Amino acid sequence: MNVLVIGAGAREHAIAWKLRQSAKVSDLFVAPGNAGIAQVAETLPLAIPKPHAPDAEVAAFCSAVVAMARERRADLVAVASDDPLGLGLVDALKAAGITAFGPTKAAARIEASKAFAKEIMERNAIPMSVAARFDDFEQARRYVESRDSDVVVKADGLAAGKGAIVTDSHEQAIEALRSLMVERSLGASGRVVVIEDKLKGREVSAHAFTDGKSVAHMPFSCDHKAIFDGGAGPNTGGMGVYSSPSWLDASTADAIRRDVTEAVVRGLAAEGSPFAGVIFPGLFVTSDGPRVIEFNARFGDPEAEALLPRLQSDLLEIMLACANGTLDAIDVRWQDGASIAVMLASGGYPGTYETGKPISGLEDVDSDVTVFHAGTRIEDRRFVTNGGRVLAVTTTAPTFAEARERVYRNVERIGFGGMHYRRDIGASEAVRA
Repeated sequence: MNVLVIGAGAREHAIAWKLRQSAKVSDLFVAPGNAGIAQVAETLPLAIPKPHAPDAEVAAFCSAVVAMARERRADLVAVASDDPLGLGLVDALKAAGITAFGPTKAAARIEASKAFAKEIMERNAIPMSVAARFDDFEQARRYVESRDSDVVVKADGLAAGKGAIVTDSHEQAIEALRSLMVERSLGASGRVVVIEDKLKGREVSAHAFTDGKSVAHMPFSCDHKAIFDGGAGPNTGGMGVYSSPSWLDASTADAIRRDVTEAVVRGLAAEGSPFAGVIFPGLFVTSDGPRVIEFNARFGDPEAEALLPRLQSDLLEIMLACANGTLDAIDVRWQDGASIAVMLASGGYPGTYETGKPISGLEDVDSDVTVFHAGTRIEDRRFVTNGGRVLAVTTTAPTFAEARERVYRNVERIGFGGMHYRRDIGASEAVRA
């Protein structure tokens, strides 16, 4: 079968890498892809519009992908990244008679609109933090000043993982509101905001495959969003992840699966927007139980880089089953043990950074370690940096101690100008073991 994947980062590299392992995949294409993805698939040029792009630009994009899929005779198009999902690419593909993996635009609102997600959670009694929605800066400011706790300010729309601003004072929160709503630092994505009471607890990601009826849960994982060790500094798209957390007890895990993931799948279906693809709630486990902080409509990044190496089943079969409504017929199996992904970032990220830095050491990485490319390109026949997050170095092992030792030993073999990374990914698990 011919497969086309839409996206450009380390998540898409991990997806393509896993699809390439399927005996049923013949030709594999990724648009636009990156230099690392080009090692396992044919990459195709494609400009993906930003959220809130003009209708004409979105229509031209969708038409271009449909034409690309037809030209390559794609039996499946896997829409892997959030922006194309929010723009309705899956709807356009289905309308053209092309099998697509991923939720429709209506279902993808669970990620594309924080306010919509809160409404769905309220209607389906899904546990979450206290939250309110605002489209007026002064009203939002007064609400912040009325709260007894610190808050998190979230842009309502898609923001590449940078739309949630965790604040430590009302002054910081008001400054974040001004940046989003008045100065429009994130464009139209911050025109409407959601303000949540700040939760205390441990954060966990809960991924699952679903066809809109059946749900196949993935192992839990823990992302490290802050740029520096110990959770210091501003949030990023993710600096590393480990799976599965031993601190998450079985009863809490069952509650998340039942009362969050399965509940939202039922809720979306009941409202006429069945969700097919990967549903990914992010939660805090508090003293009062799990509380949802966000829903995502696709694999997380870097979560995909740590989860997919543990998948023992055929990813193509799972994707087709999700698209065709037959997921209950698939045995989705996962490798036991631990996995860790460490993200190598450009100097200055998540702020201003330079690209074009030559990358060394990739040929020295051990065979039991996989390097997924997030932001790279080829220049003068060598890999150079082409993004804020550059590489995700990943391994699996029976224990976290072994996984950490192996992944960081290999991280030290890789280098580029300004490279920085967190050194504490999975550290608490290794100590606990």
